[in-house]
Amino acid sequence: MATSALPQQQNLYLRAGGVSLLLSRPDGRIPAVAHWGADLGELTDADATIVALSTISGQVPNNPDVPMHVGILAEPRWGWAGRPGLTGHRDGLAWAPDFSVSDVRFQASGCADGSEDTASNRTETTTRLTQPFEQLGAGTLEIHVDSPEHVGLVIQVELTPEGVVRARATVTNTGDGPYRLEEIALALPVPARAHQLQDFAGHWGQERAAQQRRPFTVGVHLREGRKGRTGADAAHMILAGEQGFGFSQGEVWGVHTAFSGNHRTWAEREYTGQRLLGGSELLMPGEVTLSAGENYTSPWIYGIWGQGLDAQANRLHSWIRSRPQHPHRPRPATLNVWEAVYFDHNLPKLTALAERAAQIGIERFVLDDGWFGSRRDDTSGLGDWVISEEVWPDGLTPLIQKVTDLGMEFGLWFEPEMVNLDSDVARAHPEWVLAPAERTPVSSRFQHVLDLGNPEAYAHVRDQMVEVLSNNRIGYIKWDHNRDLLEAGSSLDRAPGVHRQTLAAYGLMAELKERFPGLEIESCSSGGARVDLGVLEHTDRFWTSDCIDPAERQEMHRWTQQLVPPELMGSHVASGRSHQTDRLHAVNFRAGTALWGHFGVEWDLTQATQDELDELSEWVELYKSHRDLLHNGTLIRVDAIDPEWDVHGVVSADQTEALFAVVCTGVSITDPVGRLTLRGLNLDVDYVSDDVTPAATDAAFTPPAWWPNGTKTRGSVLQEVGLHAPQLRPDRIRLIHLTAR
Repeated sequence: MATSALPQQQNLYLRAGGVSLLLSRPDGRIPAVAHWGADLGELTDADATIVALSTISGQVPNNPDVPMHVGILAEPRWGWAGRPGLTGHRDGLAWAPDFSVSDVRFQASGCADGSEDTASNRTETTTRLTQPFEQLGAGTLEIHVDSPEHVGLVIQVELTPEGVVRARATVTNTGDGPYRLEEIALALPVPARAHQLQDFAGHWGQERAAQQRRPFTVGVHLREGRKGRTGADAAHMILAGEQGFGFSQGEVWGVHTAFSGNHRTWAEREYTGQRLLGGSELLMPGEVTLSAGENYTSPWIYGIWGQGLDAQANRLHSWIRSRPQHPHRPRPATLNVWEAVYFDHNLPKLTALAERAAQIGIERFVLDDGWFGSRRDDTSGLGDWVISEEVWPDGLTPLIQKVTDLGMEFGLWFEPEMVNLDSDVARAHPEWVLAPAERTPVSSRFQHVLDLGNPEAYAHVRDQMVEVLSNNRIGYIKWDHNRDLLEAGSSLDRAPGVHRQTLAAYGLMAELKERFPGLEIESCSSGGARVDLGVLEHTDRFWTSDCIDPAERQEMHRWTQQLVPPELMGSHVASGRSHQTDRLHAVNFRAGTALWGHFGVEWDLTQATQDELDELSEWVELYKSHRDLLHNGTLIRVDAIDPEWDVHGVVSADQTEALFAVVCTGVSITDPVGRLTLRGLNLDVDYVSDDVTPAATDAAFTPPAWWPNGTKTRGSVLQEVGLHAPQLRPDRIRLIHLTAR
């Protein structure tokens, strides 16, 4: 490998997927991002220099005597007084390392042999960058940083072919004494025209249901998660955009911290004009202490730019879909039996449910909580992953055989990280409970956390799960996590244990997938409290929320999809009367809402009428006939013309097909509402539009003369002029299918 010295000034220019990323590295410093956003096209060395220089602010009184340099890992060393990129020390020293870049390497996206991009196969495909200007495509920069204080860094910055930016850093203690790490924080700058911030809020049953907007003012807008899981109230993403940005207009930059444990995501604006979006793992006191030669790697921080929220979301969806582990086979229509039987497991009832499910076209049958140990309610048995002889004297075999004979896959619920004190495992090993001392933390849902960071506890859980999976035809796990990690002290030393626990949970998921090829895992956490791109590396589906009232799910679906594509978003048809809100809804609204994710049913079908089953069967068939479009198309969310109306849909990549939902959620103050426009279409072709809503003879809907029914309309008319909204009762949905002719 060449050993040429690095130039004093270096500009590194990456371009892919309609995005440009220019990093500038003067005087051996950690590179700063000079541009992240719209593609600037091919640049010359002189162009890149101008872009880099344009980020340097003029000198004003009382500022440092040299222009401030804010690297992707920001340092006070160069005048930055905001959140530092590295916080740590060696017994009170080495807290301000004098970092200097020693090497910069680049690996183009993909490996020559088509194998997974891992450290072990980079030797032949990594190039050392030694020129003052490097014009590159998609790929990963690897920036090696040394310091006289014996603290080393490797910073990875990747631009994917889809235009997604992600970054992480590894810190290594290259000295003799222990290095006590407190935080590694990476941040991406946004321009001054990013005037507004948006993030999300919620709680159990309303995850990501509320969007929060505020001006991007001076100071730090900090969202912390201290619950040991992502959190039902998590920020989800922090977005910065032009004033009034919406689904189709205004530049938007966003950051997501891809970690399921304690974490931080923030927006920061300094009086100097710098505006940053950043993220990090939130380490508890003493949680990471590096001995000589040890290292720590931060979570990936994702940066996504787009011209409007839809463009931003679709860029991220494209990258997620490109991953080798993304579930590419059609997402099976699923029945989960939780709301049908809860803990009351008996074979005749479950057999009847399976038969009804098969009759309407369900493809996967999931048995939820209550099949193991003494688990007859939520006070007992959690942690004993042994099939209950009391409830299942012949094991799960009779039910699994019935389900598979009916042509369905079988899935099973686990909660591997949790334990009831009233359980065999807790009685045998009370010391395995995460706790700060001899006392146990406050319980939640009558349960505590089993310390998977303890190798013995990890092996116990793994071996019990392996036994169940080895002896039964199970292709799917619903992996739950029903409490926050409060006072989560390690059972090994009572030091904070969230970091170790999170990595152990990831490791167990990965180990089970390796042992059982084809196994799919759903991330459930009291519903949607663990939805992040960290756990997505090991899972295939998110349970969006325990609340499946369709009126609540409309908002949750809208904003969950800002991060994840619909095929990863569990979306079920609720009972007629919601178990969470007690609202009553027609099959039309329940199924029409569930259609726009990974479709399923969570309803006691043995109590459904034949008319309800017939209509639900139509919805299942509609889902199957359109799921390739639903799960591979471009997401479209039309900015609302009225607070009680919503239009959203998907358009195929070649714009030859589209499916849109027209949703009425309440009574508008205007009647009629006016024209509804569609987006994402080819303006120069004609589309044949049809109402494909199941049970289209619904008495609640009388189609007007102009309503789509085999009519042909120019794409420009549908997108620029639109059609008048139909007269819909509240909580009703109509579906419009478009085909280019």
